[in-house]
Amino acid sequence: MAETAIAVRDLQFHWSTGSPVLQSCSLQVPKGEFWMLLGTNGSGKSTLLRILAGLLFPQAGEMEIVAPVGFVFQNPDHQLVMPTVGADVAFGLVAEQLPYRQIRQRVDEALTAVGLNHLQRRPIYALSGGQKQRIAIAGAIARHCEVLLLDEPTALLDGDSQLSLVAQVRQLIKQRGMTALWVTHRLDELDYCDGAFLLEAGRVVDQGEPSRLRQRLMQPAN
Repeated sequence: MAETAIAVRDLQFHWSTGSPVLQSCSLQVPKGEFWMLLGTNGSGKSTLLRILAGLLFPQAGEMEIVAPVGFVFQNPDHQLVMPTVGADVAFGLVAEQLPYRQIRQRVDEALTAVGLNHLQRRPIYALSGGQKQRIAIAGAIARHCEVLLLDEPTALLDGDSQLSLVAQVRQLIKQRGMTALWVTHRLDELDYCDGAFLLEAGRVVDQGEPSRLRQRLMQPAN
């Protein structure tokens, strides 16, 4: 049996006022694999990802996730805080109190991994949306994250940039032995993952082979 990087059992979450967002939500992501999380708006996808990232806390249930964990927001402007590319990637390493030479090495390594090492001095504001998302991913690589959580990272990108980013993330996952859980509603992105989960009303109602889930979602509703 494959080792598990993310395990969620019977998670329950609701806001102080309103109906439940997650109800008995359970799933497992094997280590070293790239899985996607599908569902309509309001199904609980982003809430579940934020719980896994430690940004929200469930009212009940259990979860285990291999640390360290990297989180990539739908809008990269919400997490890129420094003025230049190299400085932003290095900023995530401050808490580790590493020697300057080691920080420099990690920044170089991470930006090379996402194909942007030549832009280290580029101002963040001068980057395209796809480049900004790759910088956010580079930050997680620099921190040597074991798990990468991505909340609809292609939502603000054009069609070509969307598939370029998902292909590059898949390549990184396989090359570096990381694990990823990627929230999406774009069925063409399923061509790049190892497996997928389908959420409905806060529960996983189906999971497994991406092509089968894609076919299910393409069927007209009765």
